[in-house]
Amino acid sequence: MERQWSVDATQAMSYAIRRTRGCLEPANPDLADVVGIDNRRSLIIVDSAVTHLYGDRIRGYFGNYSAPYTVLPIETGEVGKNADTVGRIVREFDKFGLSRRRDAVVAVGGGVLTDLVGFAASIYRRGVPYVRVPTTLLGMVDAAVGVKTGINFNGRKNRLGTYFPATHTLIDPDFLATLPARQIANGMAEIMKMALVKDQALFEVIHREWVSANSFAADATVSGPVIDAAITAILAELEPNLWEDDLQRLPDFGHTFSPAFELAATPMLFHGEAVAIDMAVSCLIAHHRALIDEESLTRILALMARIGLPLTHPCLNQDLLAAGLADSTRHRDGRQNIPLLTKIGTAIFAQDIRVEELVDAAHALHPLHVRLGRG
Repeated sequence: MERQWSVDATQAMSYAIRRTRGCLEPANPDLADVVGIDNRRSLIIVDSAVTHLYGDRIRGYFGNYSAPYTVLPIETGEVGKNADTVGRIVREFDKFGLSRRRDAVVAVGGGVLTDLVGFAASIYRRGVPYVRVPTTLLGMVDAAVGVKTGINFNGRKNRLGTYFPATHTLIDPDFLATLPARQIANGMAEIMKMALVKDQALFEVIHREWVSANSFAADATVSGPVIDAAITAILAELEPNLWEDDLQRLPDFGHTFSPAFELAATPMLFHGEAVAIDMAVSCLIAHHRALIDEESLTRILALMARIGLPLTHPCLNQDLLAAGLADSTRHRDGRQNIPLLTKIGTAIFAQDIRVEELVDAAHALHPLHVRLGRG
């Protein structure tokens, strides 16, 4: 060997999450502050459903400032979470004449929309900054607080993606007022995930305070602390492991088998609903292995059902469960790393779960699903 070069570099990672109320009210400066509206052009990419609800308020807010802006509605959904939609967003970047640093990209919508815009921003000119304003509960506590972007590819959930956080994320629980109950439950699945593996106190708050989706959305004294606690818990796990160098991750609870059946399910499942079923299967396995007791199992499943989350689905069969286990094991570099509860708020990682255990747990969930009022 005549010559060799070695490069050793680090990349700083810093981003901010701010919780506010009424971010589209003209008197609230938070959105203007994080976007830098006063001296930047803004390309605001909005979920089309959000445009119908908030389009006039978005235009009114940005219209208060002298800098020009463009509002671009985008149809979203898991079916459109793909390279074609990313291509459309990138073409809009070109049409807008987006600069590398001077202009603002703002994503306003649910987790699918923020993932799409984040992925597009990460690959356009090798990265342009963007701001996220999640409008769903799932987006507020999961999709829009981490660093990952992703799109579906080849029938696989989030098979293509990057690590590229927004410079700022603005969390406004006031958006919950226009969410249907099913979408509130969808987001609560990700909150339950962190409560079960990391924060027993959060579980107890939800267990004590949950009445209905409508009351959760309307009562800031409940939703605010719950959202804050969920974000605090997940960031405590993400920050030391942003690049996923360690593939034993508590936030993977509920995400082992769910990617295999989320896109395949008929009738369709939202992301959080698929996660809830995965969590229920994992809790049954933990109980069968004598890791959690009967009382804990019953409390967990009963609360999930009370929130409005499914515990099983007709698509749950041996082939899908086996495929999900195999694919997650590949994704985790040959190890299962499946979080199993030892009590509410604490988990270990299993490496030896068999497909037969998954099938037995899935079968056992059906009568529980019916008995707890979800049948």
